[in-house]
Amino acid sequence: MQEIELIAEADKRARDYLARIDGHPPFPDQTARDGLAIFAEALPEQGHDAAGTLRMLDIHGSPATTASNGPRYFGFVVGATLPAAAAAERLLLAWDQCASSYDNSPVAATLEKIAGRWLLDALDLPRSSAVGFGTSATACTLSCLSAARRSLLAQQGWDFDRDGLIGAPEIRVIVSETVHIAVKKALRLLGFGTARLIAAPVDAHGRIDPDRLPLLDDRTIICLQAGEVNTGEFDPFVPLIEAARKAKAWVHVDGAFGLWARASSRRALTEGVEGADSWTTDGHKWLNTPYDGAVAICRDADALAQAMNADAVYATASGDAQKNLTLEFSRRARGIPIWAALRTLGRSGIAELVDRHCNEAEWLADRLRETGFDVLNRVFLNQVLVRCGDDECTARVRQTVLDTGAGWFGSTIWQGRPALRISLSSWRTQHEDVVRLAEALAKAKG
Repeated sequence: MQEIELIAEADKRARDYLARIDGHPPFPDQTARDGLAIFAEALPEQGHDAAGTLRMLDIHGSPATTASNGPRYFGFVVGATLPAAAAAERLLLAWDQCASSYDNSPVAATLEKIAGRWLLDALDLPRSSAVGFGTSATACTLSCLSAARRSLLAQQGWDFDRDGLIGAPEIRVIVSETVHIAVKKALRLLGFGTARLIAAPVDAHGRIDPDRLPLLDDRTIICLQAGEVNTGEFDPFVPLIEAARKAKAWVHVDGAFGLWARASSRRALTEGVEGADSWTTDGHKWLNTPYDGAVAICRDADALAQAMNADAVYATASGDAQKNLTLEFSRRARGIPIWAALRTLGRSGIAELVDRHCNEAEWLADRLRETGFDVLNRVFLNQVLVRCGDDECTARVRQTVLDTGAGWFGSTIWQGRPALRISLSSWRTQHEDVVRLAEALAKAKG
């Protein structure tokens, strides 16, 4: 099969998959999962034809997918891919650009720069900030915290690029007791041992308590949260950032999904967050772009550009080239699907998307309370955290609902006990999907 025919066949199969997505079970059944055994073959001595490979992938792979691109997926705050973002992604595959700099791809450099400017506008963050499009919140957090450490050491007269960490002044890191694993992983990779992280006490809602904030100084990085992963809560940015400013500490905000509240009627939840030094957020969560699309934002553009610089004698570029703002040198233009989503939604569309999910979460929480569930969080974002009596009941209800296909959602541990964590973030999810989930939960509880 020729290249164009093969791509056309792949596109047809993709369209057929999307046409069935509303009826696709949120999690594949046992038969579909068992069918994956067909892929357990040895590396062939002679290659198979591409059409057969594509056919095998679709026939045996498509049924075994988790329908995170569907309307009844309520797990891990990941939205379905917006049509505009999916279409842009398809075109990007044909372009096959190495989006490291303007010299490698003028179109990628141009559109990602525009996407960065639009993001700062939509989130109302300092307009001169650097914006890097990375693979994930983990990778983008690593980039931001690298810039933070390097900058704080420079203020102590230490040249990190030349002398590394051996003998360097110690940089302290304060994190929330409910810090997300992505932040902990980034810190661990940077050499901040987990035993040396300083945990800031939190209140009953999972927010750092300003009255019990550990000591800050000019050799401190403090990591705050915009959207705690279980409750959706926001740290009190105003007093915390004010304290950090007085101490000349660096403030980083993990806003993987919660930072998007700033572009909606829930903006008040983020009051003061603009005073931080760096932020991370994801496109592939609430903006509903494809996976592998996250954002590192740094108030001091030079700090990020110098920390991430990847210039070589054969490949130099401007400080704001994406290869000088992210971990990757050879990279795809992750910012283009984000550009497509922002252009298609516009400011009002972003607000409507975020507000709709917040409203649906509030409705669901009210309905679950009426049917006897314990709603554990103050539901004013898109997270609903619930229990059903004892721990055995909570586990049984989750499995029963998953078996019905009414939705997929995860379990978590909150304040030492199991809980159900329901997230609303897909553009495909409509009120009737939330009603169906509420009814299934109520029936499972009995």
